[in-house]
Amino acid sequence: MTQTIDAGSGTATPGERVDRWLHEFESALSARDVPRAAGMFATDSFWRDLVAFTWNIKTVEGPAGVADLLESCLSSTDPSGFCTTETPTEAGGVIEAWIAFETAVGRAKGHLRLTDEGAWTLLTSLRELKGFEEPQGEDRPRGVSHTLHPGRLSWKEEREREERELGVTRQPYVVVIGGGQGGIALGARLRQLQVPALVLDNHDRPGDQWRGRYKSLCLHDPVWYDHLPYLPFPKNWPVFAPKDKIADWLEMYTRVMEVPYWSRSSVVSASFDQETKTWSVQVDRAGERIELRPKQLVFATGMSGKPNLPSFPGMDVFTGEQQHSSRHPGPEAYAGKKVVVVGSNNSAHDICGALWENGADVTMVQRSSTHIVKSATLMDIGLGDLYSERAVKSGVTTDKADMIFASLPYRIMHEFQIPLYQRMAERDKDFYDRLEKAGFWHDWGEDGSGLFMKYLRRGSGYYIDVGAADLVADGKIRLEHGQVDHLTEHTVVLEDGTELAADLVVYATGYGSMNGWVADLIDQETADRVGKVWGLGSATAKDPGPWEGEQRDMWKPTKAEALWFHGGNLHQSRHYSLYLGLQLKARYEGIPTPVYGLQEVHHLS
Repeated sequence: MTQTIDAGSGTATPGERVDRWLHEFESALSARDVPRAAGMFATDSFWRDLVAFTWNIKTVEGPAGVADLLESCLSSTDPSGFCTTETPTEAGGVIEAWIAFETAVGRAKGHLRLTDEGAWTLLTSLRELKGFEEPQGEDRPRGVSHTLHPGRLSWKEEREREERELGVTRQPYVVVIGGGQGGIALGARLRQLQVPALVLDNHDRPGDQWRGRYKSLCLHDPVWYDHLPYLPFPKNWPVFAPKDKIADWLEMYTRVMEVPYWSRSSVVSASFDQETKTWSVQVDRAGERIELRPKQLVFATGMSGKPNLPSFPGMDVFTGEQQHSSRHPGPEAYAGKKVVVVGSNNSAHDICGALWENGADVTMVQRSSTHIVKSATLMDIGLGDLYSERAVKSGVTTDKADMIFASLPYRIMHEFQIPLYQRMAERDKDFYDRLEKAGFWHDWGEDGSGLFMKYLRRGSGYYIDVGAADLVADGKIRLEHGQVDHLTEHTVVLEDGTELAADLVVYATGYGSMNGWVADLIDQETADRVGKVWGLGSATAKDPGPWEGEQRDMWKPTKAEALWFHGGNLHQSRHYSLYLGLQLKARYEGIPTPVYGLQEVHHLS
C-alpha cells in the first residue's frame, strides 16, 4: 500500500521532507522490509537504476515494480548512507533533491522527485567501485618514479612496451570493435579504470570516420552537449564543430588519454567459447592476421554504422553514380549535374544543401513525413536549460545536465517534451507554413513529442535545420514524393510514374540495427539471440512494442554472454560509457554482478 508523506508538517522545509523520506527509506531497506520501502513510492512512480542496484540499466514502475526490484537486489546491494548533496528545491508541488549513498561495492549518486503521495521518480546511478576508484585529483598518477635504479623506464618507454605487448604477448580483457567517438570514449573510461582493453578500427587514424564524410558536415548538436569524458572542449570551441575539427580532436584525445587503439585493424570474425568463457577475435591488422582472446567483446560500431542500402529494380542498369549517404564524398564533382537524393532526414538535407551550394541540380525524394526543427530554436527551447552557456552560468555542469536528463523515465519523457515542441511550433510558425506550402510532409512525432523522442525510439525521422529546409521551402531544392519503383539507365522512376533524370543517386536511406554487425562478424544465431538494438518499444513507427522501458541492448548485459553494445550520440557515448565501464571493471575484478531484469528479445531486427 502506498504511504503518503505526513504533510502535517506544513511548516517543514523541502530539505526536511526529503531528509525524512531518505531516513525512512533507508530504515526500511536496512530492516529488509520490502513492502514498507515500496509503499513509500507513489502509485504512478518510476525508479530508474543505472547499475547501482540491478547491475543493469533498468526502470521499474509503481510500488509493485519497486518491490520486485528490491526482493531481488536488496540483500546483494546492501545500500546505506542516503543523504542529500544539495539543498532540495520545490516547484509545483514537486520537491527535487540530489542524493548520494553507498552500496556494498560502490558509491552512488541519484536524484529524487517527491510529492505528497511519496516518491514520484528516483534515479540511482553507480559512480565508482570501492577499492577501484579512478586515479584522479589527489590520487592522480605520479608520472615518474623518483626511486632511481638501473633499467628505470620513462613514461614513453612504458607506453611503447604496452603497445608492443597488448594483444600480442598479453591479451586484453576487453576488445572494443569500432574506434569512433563511442569506442574512444569507452576506451578512455577503461583506461582510467585500469582494465586492459583494445579499441579496433579499420581506418588509418582515429577521427577518419569523420574525415571521410562530405565536406560540409558539422555536428548538429551544440558543444555543451558533446563533451567527451575527462577532457571537455575548450571554451572557444565552435558551437557546431566541423567534421574535420572533430576528427582532429578525437585523434588528439586518443593520444592524450592513452587509449590503446589499433588502426588499420578489421575484425574478420569472432566466436565465443562457452567452456573457457573467452572470445576468439580474428583481426586483420594492416595485412597481418592476429587472434585476440578477450573475455568481453563490445560492439561500438555506431547506431548509424551499418548502412541500409535499398535494392531497387534497375540499379544494375543505371549508368550514373549511386552512393549511400555514408559514402557520399561531397559536392565538388557534381556542379551542373542532376542529382536525386532519396530520403528527407538529416543526411538528405545536408547533402542536398551542399550540392545546391556547389551548383548541382538537386531533387529530394520524400518517402514519408519528417520532423524538422530549426537549430537555433532547438538550442534555446529544447537544450538551453541543460546544455548551453546559459546553463553553465546557472551552475548546471555537464555531469549534472546528464543526470537531470537521465532522471526523467522514458515512459513519461514525452510529456515533458510535448510542451517544448508546441513552443517551437509557435515561434517558427511562418517557417512551417512555408514548408507546408512547398508540399513538404512534416510531422511532430506521433504524439507531438518531437525530435528527442523520435531519436530515442527509432534513431531517424528528423532533421535539425541548418539552412537546407529553407531551400526546400523556397523551391531551390526540388521536392518529389513517393516510393522509388525502379531505375532506368538515366532516370529514377517513382511509383506514380514520375521520372527523374539523374547523373547521381544518393540513397539517404538510414541504417540498420547494430545486431546486423553481429550477424556479419559472429553469426546469425547470436544476432537473433541479442535481437533488435535501439528503441524503447513505444509501439510507434519503427519502434514496435511491447514497452521495454530502456534502450534495447545498449550499455547493459544482453542475452548473448559477454557481448555488449555501446554507441549513440556524443552525449550518450560520454554518459553511458561510465556505466558500461563500471560493469566491465566489476567483472574484471571478480566482483559479483547479479543482473536483475535482463531484457527479453521481442524483435530480431
